[in-house]
Amino acid sequence: MKQQKPTESELEILGILWEKGASTVREIHEKLAETKDAGYTTTLKLMQIMFEKGLLTRDASSKTHVYAAAVSQQETQQQLLSKMIDTVFGGSASQLVLQALGHHKSSDKELDQIRQYLNDIEKQQR
Repeated sequence: MKQQKPTESELEILGILWEKGASTVREIHEKLAETKDAGYTTTLKLMQIMFEKGLLTRDASSKTHVYAAAVSQQETQQQLLSKMIDTVFGGSASQLVLQALGHHKSSDKELDQIRQYLNDIEKQQR
């Protein structure tokens, strides 16, 4: 089954689960409430929909259901990035990189990692 693309709100929940690991709706809601105004029932409903879509797993063995991400962070990032490159940058990964580097301050460490990555790619292509 093809993984469904998460919405922006679903990505927020996935981000929390990728960072914290398996959590209850209350735990997720409390984390979301730090930065946005969302009702508990809205969070619950969204997580139920995500479960039905296959984005989350749910452990219902105890009174309080515990949810976990059913999709990996890396695969989801790759899927969304590929879609963005195709639709926003006309299929050009280099345009995406140039845009990102031109408008965001990168640390020396990040720039060193990018240089190393480019060197590795060059070696593989020889």
